[in-house]
Order: sequence, then C-alpha cells, then structure tokens
Amino acid sequence: MPAERAYVPNMSLMSADELLHVGIPDKRVELVRGTLVVREPPGYTHGRVTVNLAVRLAAHLEATGALQVLVAETGFTLATNPDTVRGPDLAVLRRDQVPVPEPRGFLELRPDLVVEVLSPGERAGEILAKVADWLSAGTKLVWVIDPERRVTRVYRADGSETIVTADSALDGEGVLPGFSCPLAAIL
Repeated sequence: MPAERAYVPNMSLMSADELLHVGIPDKRVELVRGTLVVREPPGYTHGRVTVNLAVRLAAHLEATGALQVLVAETGFTLATNPDTVRGPDLAVLRRDQVPVPEPRGFLELRPDLVVEVLSPGERAGEILAKVADWLSAGTKLVWVIDPERRVTRVYRADGSETIVTADSALDGEGVLPGFSCPLAAIL
C-alpha cells in the first residue's frame, strides 16, 4: 500500500509545471513522484498552532534579517523526472537563496527548516514520506508537531530524531541559532 493516497490513481504522471495550473477548489495539493495528491484543508487547531509558531519564528528572524519564514503551503520542487512538489505548513530559508527576480512558480531550493503540523486524519506513513522527501532533498531540520498528543518529533539531516514534549521547548539548533520556544506556548 502506498504511503500516500493519490487523488486520481490511474492518471499519467504530472509535472511541476502542470501542477501550477491545477485548480481544485478548497483542497490542498502536492505532487509526489509525478502523482497528484489531494487533501482536505486543515482544521482550526492546525491553523492556530501553525500561526502561533509562525509569529514566534518571524519575530526571531526579523531580528537577524538573514532568514525568512514562509507559510501557507508554499510549494518547493524537491525532485524532477518524476517531479515532487511539497508544500510544508511552515518553511524557513536563507534570504540569499531566493533568486532575483523572485520565481513565479515553485521554489527550486531547500528550506533549512520545515514544519509540518499534523491534522487528525493524517496517517503516519504520509508524514514519514514527507519527512523523508524533505531530508533527502537537503533540508537540515524537520519539526512534526502533533497537537493532539502535545509532542513534536524533530528529525535531522544526520538521521537523528528526538521527541519534544509539551513541558519542553523547540530549539532552532544550528539552523536557527538562539531560537527557543516552549512547545506549550504554541499548542
């Protein structure tokens, strides 16, 4: 059984350029090895936790100026032939990575930090597939926040993993030096 459900299981492979022109109202879409994956939009808790963390990250990053936080499922092309385009809940990347002029389509670069906030219907295999795609593409740190269980799994490029509980803090480590946020504050 595949880790992720395809929206139209028997359709031919799609490219990142074709994905730019797909319009499915009220749905979230990604492209995984050329296969269109469509999900329901997240609920209230997902949105609240995501914005709580985004505000804290943005405040921290504003002081440094070297990094920026992106929200709202910004698409990143992680692989080609077949194409994979992922849209994390939050991404942090260096400002100097973004080409000038800014691209009109998906970014073809790797964020330093990716944050995924779990929704109640997401399956473990789906999330682990996302984490693997991000780390394989060169992302240094992935936080998977589980609001229901009040924990965050931290995955690193070196293969190590930690669990942060609600009474502990998220740490930016070498990716976001100086950033620390109590997990309970965003939950």
